[in-house]
Amino acid sequence: MKIFRILGAVVVVVALVWSVARVSATTSTSPVAAQCSTAALSHAVNGAYRVMSVQSFGCAGDFAFLWATVGTNEADAIGVTEVLRFSSSTQRWSLVSRLKYCHRTTLPTFIYLRGCFSN
Repeated sequence: MKIFRILGAVVVVVALVWSVARVSATTSTSPVAAQCSTAALSHAVNGAYRVMSVQSFGCAGDFAFLWATVGTNEADAIGVTEVLRFSSSTQRWSLVSRLKYCHRTTLPTFIYLRGCFSN
């Protein structure tokens, strides 16, 4: 009986040493939260038009919607609804295709309901 206890203890010690040897140090960083503001979301609209005013906006996770008036001046201003996605690699919002993303299973419900059913 004594031999079985000694063998059991040796097996336990070997298992502990083996598991400790396999442990490696890892670090993780928490993702930076996307800034949900009219300025951050409006910055995604670039090109010929600029955001002249924001009527409504909202964020949920990595997605957002923006109801805004865009144009180069008051004469050519139009109302738009945009869906945006936050990129953790660039730390910026960018416009995404509503054709591609406006599906109930793709977007958070809040963004889906407000960003996909207008304009």
